[in-house]
Amino acid sequence: MRILVTGGAGFIGSHVSRLLLDQGHQVNIIDSLITGHRNAINAGANFIEGDIRDETKILQALRNVDAVIHMAGLIIVPESVKDPIKYTENNIGGSISLLEAMRKSNVKKIIFSSSACVYGTPQTLPIKEDAPLHPDNPYGATKAAVESFLQAYHVNFGFDSIILRYFNPYGPGEDHEPETHAVPNFIKAALNKKPIPLYWKGEQVRDFIYIDDLAQAHIDVLKVSGYQVFNIGTEKGVKVKDVLDLIFQIIGYKVPTEDLGKRPGDVSANYASSEKINKVAGWKAKVDLKEGLKRTIDYYNKILR
Repeated sequence: MRILVTGGAGFIGSHVSRLLLDQGHQVNIIDSLITGHRNAINAGANFIEGDIRDETKILQALRNVDAVIHMAGLIIVPESVKDPIKYTENNIGGSISLLEAMRKSNVKKIIFSSSACVYGTPQTLPIKEDAPLHPDNPYGATKAAVESFLQAYHVNFGFDSIILRYFNPYGPGEDHEPETHAVPNFIKAALNKKPIPLYWKGEQVRDFIYIDDLAQAHIDVLKVSGYQVFNIGTEKGVKVKDVLDLIFQIIGYKVPTEDLGKRPGDVSANYASSEKINKVAGWKAKVDLKEGLKRTIDYYNKILR
């Protein structure tokens, strides 16, 4: 298949693109490079620099494409709390522009990068896909809004709309600016022997999914049709402070923590039930947390030397 990956120069998009190419697919990438990195783009992909809201560029990127994996979007939860209009215009407006360009190009299969943030504070754990949506921050609200549009495009225009709700991705290659995710911040601070920035005293419970497992889920659902929603997680909830202890165990020493208190938009606990995607597409997380952290620490050890 020929696949268009929006946001393919980002952390997750670059891994998905590489895996698609490795498995014999042809790949187009469109990325504005505002947050993505040119050096993350696989040489085997056809790259178009541009915003998905630029009709000329997105129609060019959609030529001869069979399906779209849509990852372009802003992702920083605290920033979304400070500037919800920016997130609405970029994440929702950009996605609708993409859907309209797809309709004009007669491309009717899309896999959307959503988030566990759409659930907000869950009523029960583990979270299943039929749990009510109560996003606690504007970032999560933009993801929930795009999911609704994808359902509408399925009903009205016959789109195959496949939604992947990520839990907490981590792994080699994560290089956001600013970096707000726990694992890369913990590892970089520990390797530099600086205090670890820690919100909520590390008591939050999260489901950390290794990047290679996450990327494979996108390939596994290419064969799925209709309107489908899948959680992508390990089905294991881990306290953030226990992740920190694992990092210390792997690197062989400890550093102090810096208590940053509460952070707006966070939920206290979430972890996935991924039973549905296993049944429908045969996907299951394979890399456990300790192995994933080892690989990630090896990566940062190399780039921080």
